Amino acid sequence: MAPIVEPIDGAIGATVTAVDLSQELDATDRKTLVDAWNEHSVLVFRDQKITPDELLSFSRYFGNLETHVLEQYLHREHPEILVVSNILKDGENIGIPDAGRYWHTDLSYLSEPSRGSILYAIEIPEEGGETLGNTIWASTAAAYEALPKPKRKQLEGLTAEYSLGNRFNKLAEDGAQHQKMSEAQKDLTPPVTHPIVRTHPITGRKSILVNEGHTTHIHGLPEEESRTLLAELWAHCTKPEFTYRHVWQPGDVVMWDNVPTQHLAICDYALPQRRLLHRTTLTGERPV
Repeated sequence: MAPIVEPIDGAIGATVTAVDLSQELDATDRKTLVDAWNEHSVLVFRDQKITPDELLSFSRYFGNLETHVLEQYLHREHPEILVVSNILKDGENIGIPDAGRYWHTDLSYLSEPSRGSILYAIEIPEEGGETLGNTIWASTAAAYEALPKPKRKQLEGLTAEYSLGNRFNKLAEDGAQHQKMSEAQKDLTPPVTHPIVRTHPITGRKSILVNEGHTTHIHGLPEEESRTLLAELWAHCTKPEFTYRHVWQPGDVVMWDNVPTQHLAICDYALPQRRLLHRTTLTGERPV
């Protein structure tokens, strides 16, 4: 039976059923999923049970995998898997504990941001029967298309700076507990410049790339004007009509196209409420 793709109401996302991600998929089923990923940006698979090796095999259907720069949070046997978790071992986090605290596009601080990510839920916190740690995705393509033509014209040709250090600075300003960037990590992730509006390499849709987590400023604008325009774009991209909120369950696999999206993890839980997910990341291209 072929995978069944059902769009979620709204601007972004689809659920996929009738597929077991622990099993090898044939070429036809792979194409169905790749086409759905390009069209809907976020795909949701429920009730999966997969090993790290099976997660890696599934992820490779969509491209090459990259190893995250935060090496302290990598899976010890499978470094292409980033561990996302607030669980402690010997007083240290076993994974990145605050992934997604700010709206962001994965690895937009690199010269070639990731094309996409795949996240597998193993443990999900809850309280009183309510799931915590939800994730929200926003369609920055739908947000761009909703802009008035004069605003789109204003954004044409503008570029901005993106920096991983910006996220760490924000964490420090907010008083969040986190490990600091090492000097080696700083050397690997110098600030980069990208266009504010990028074009999808497959669909050709345009989307807004600036995001709260990684964008520091817009080039060529006075500081106050840059801050004002960034705040306006961040608020616009994350309007409810452009978003999908995922309520996690153990066994969920959610994958997203990093080009036309931003996302945010809701940090409304704390130990002893445990959260554990495995993430793979797909290599991308320089934004144009």
